[in-house]
Amino acid sequence: MRYLRGLARLGLGSTLVLTLSGPPVLAQIPEINIGRVPTLAPLVKEVTPSVVNISVQGRVREDNPLYQDPFFREFFDVPKQLEKEINAAGSGVIVDAQRGYVLTANHVVANATAVQIRTKDGRKFAGRVVGRDAPTDIALLQVKEPVGLRAIALGDSDALQVGDFVIAVGNPFGLGQTVTSGLVSALGRTGLGKHGYEDFIQTDAAINPGNSGGGLINLRGELVGINTAIISPGGGNVGIGFAVPINMARKVMEQLAQTGRVERGRIGVALEDLEAPAAGVTQGARIKEVSPGSPAERAGLRRGDIILKANDIPIRSATQMRNLIGLTAVGQQVRLTIERERALESATVEVAPLAEPKPRGRGPG
Repeated sequence: MRYLRGLARLGLGSTLVLTLSGPPVLAQIPEINIGRVPTLAPLVKEVTPSVVNISVQGRVREDNPLYQDPFFREFFDVPKQLEKEINAAGSGVIVDAQRGYVLTANHVVANATAVQIRTKDGRKFAGRVVGRDAPTDIALLQVKEPVGLRAIALGDSDALQVGDFVIAVGNPFGLGQTVTSGLVSALGRTGLGKHGYEDFIQTDAAINPGNSGGGLINLRGELVGINTAIISPGGGNVGIGFAVPINMARKVMEQLAQTGRVERGRIGVALEDLEAPAAGVTQGARIKEVSPGSPAERAGLRRGDIILKANDIPIRSATQMRNLIGLTAVGQQVRLTIERERALESATVEVAPLAEPKPRGRGPG
């Protein structure tokens, strides 16, 4: 589990209100007058077979302390670095039973030489790393001989709201599968300094070391995030955990499944947040600079334009827009809605390879 140092306070309510519409409704709605008490047991029973424990064997290189001593360095020819074997444990979520695909956190398998995947019912499978993406901390594994696996349905993390109930399922401290519950405490968390593409879901569902790569699941039984980090001043859970939104993880997974890596693109703009509302516009990403000859210039974008939507997704910040472009496959088009001089305009821009020149400024996109 990745740790983030810091302190925070959360005020939590205690009223249980379930307002779900459309199947499947897996959480039991309480009806006290007929003796029906609140329970998440039906939901847990449905989704936990899709969450697996991951054991990793690997090798890492570390600085040799003896190399720092001039005497040992001169007379004993000590190596600068030493190779060390490691064993680690984490979690993962089965997202495609037929192909045996398992989503997890990149840092769980970053140094893996061998991967073992264990299901809830105790079966063990050999796994392989299909691909890893450090900037989003997402990795895709594959069970080599997938038999009798159960995949979880993928939800829509863009539809999450602060206050939604969620559960976290994983393998904390190597104890075995564990379920915790909580709320979506915040959305769009950035600036945590751990990954290159940040748009975290914050939750107070207990997340601890070993939960990394496990699932954040809504009350419909849908996967909405991959647990990845916690704020932990003392090393334990304090109710501030973070998950990569499944919509971001899904885009990474699609590229990893196809090519084993993520190819990021650009449109040739530098972006900035709106420091203050501009002519009634309260959120979006302002274009600070447009590169000459870039896809953005060819699409007619100008400095000062405010991007309000991309592919009909409302844009909250420059970071969100950067993430969206960075996770769109090269060659695909992005439909933009922009505000220019108090009028709405539309533009379509094609994502180009990162190799092209890009402007200076915060958050190239």
